[in-house]
Amino acid sequence: MDFSLTEPQELLLSTARDVFQQHCPTTLVQALALHERGFADDLWRRIAALGWPGLMIPETLGGADGTLLDIVLLVEQMGYACFPSPYLQSAVVCTSILLNAGSAAPQQRLLPPMARGERICTLAILEESASFAPDALTLTGDVGGRLNGAKLFVKDAHIADDLMVVTRSGDGFNVLLLDAATPGISLQPVDVISDEKLFAVAFDDIPVTEAMRIGAAGSGWDLVAPALQIGALARCAEIVGCAQRILDICTDYAKVREQSGRPIGAFQAIQHHCADLLRHVEASRGLLYSAAWRHQEGRSDSAAAIATAKAYAHDAGLWVARKGHQIMGAIGYCEEHPLHLFHKRIQAAGLDFGDAAMHFETVAQSIGLVAMA
Repeated sequence: MDFSLTEPQELLLSTARDVFQQHCPTTLVQALALHERGFADDLWRRIAALGWPGLMIPETLGGADGTLLDIVLLVEQMGYACFPSPYLQSAVVCTSILLNAGSAAPQQRLLPPMARGERICTLAILEESASFAPDALTLTGDVGGRLNGAKLFVKDAHIADDLMVVTRSGDGFNVLLLDAATPGISLQPVDVISDEKLFAVAFDDIPVTEAMRIGAAGSGWDLVAPALQIGALARCAEIVGCAQRILDICTDYAKVREQSGRPIGAFQAIQHHCADLLRHVEASRGLLYSAAWRHQEGRSDSAAAIATAKAYAHDAGLWVARKGHQIMGAIGYCEEHPLHLFHKRIQAAGLDFGDAAMHFETVAQSIGLVAMA
């Protein structure tokens, strides 16, 4: 594997760094975390002008025709800035579902405005168990019937134009595309420790029509499963970006914070801690890039590679965050300092699209380990 970046990727990376450094300081992230909307419209318009929401979308539909590695590089920088936006849900996961569906009508209607950042879509899949496993999904929704029930932990539902609702049907699963303004849809905010905005979305006697369904009847899981893998990979990239930022914060601090007349970075214990931070960050990044490459190349081991990267990055990212608080000392535990923003984002990203236990199970199955009854 050659991880050398292409010229367009180098440009994407440098542009992302410049944009977030200039327009997404941690003070803004903190302010948005405390705001009920949690979203900066001007910053979204700025990244839309750069074509980032359409990075996965083909040029024929108004996108940039980018690769999965492009997405990983960009989202890693979003994690480094702790950028609050619906990017992962709309531009990665929901876009992936639409592209996998192969249905020309919804693609032509939705993908061009999504590529321009004019339309935002989010996935409504989780229920009471908060599990992404198919067996945990019980909300039923078939064409000709009525949609009644709720989905939980739906990200950015308050700013979404469309909801992709995963429902159980008589012969599998359906993915229903609902306009967020549809009568019978109601939102209830869910309090969480991170800066992300999650909602319980209730559906009250909404008629399900043929036009709502994406793809063939009962084929919904074939559309959702690949999108969940890409979502896990993108969240892994976000964790790596957050962990890198914590590493940079701590090493910069160790150079200027003095104790006993010299910088704390001169003490061997702090040096060892910083070296361990670097080891975890670089190992996570290596697994991330390898998994992205394997998936992009269509290799048979890509699912296990993504699971390995996500599981490792979550545990390693949390270790980096916790050790970072210790290196920073008292200020690292204060909300006035931005360290907590990255810690909370790592925690949230680690649970999204499957926690470490779920992904370790995928790895175990890939090497032939089966749970004993």
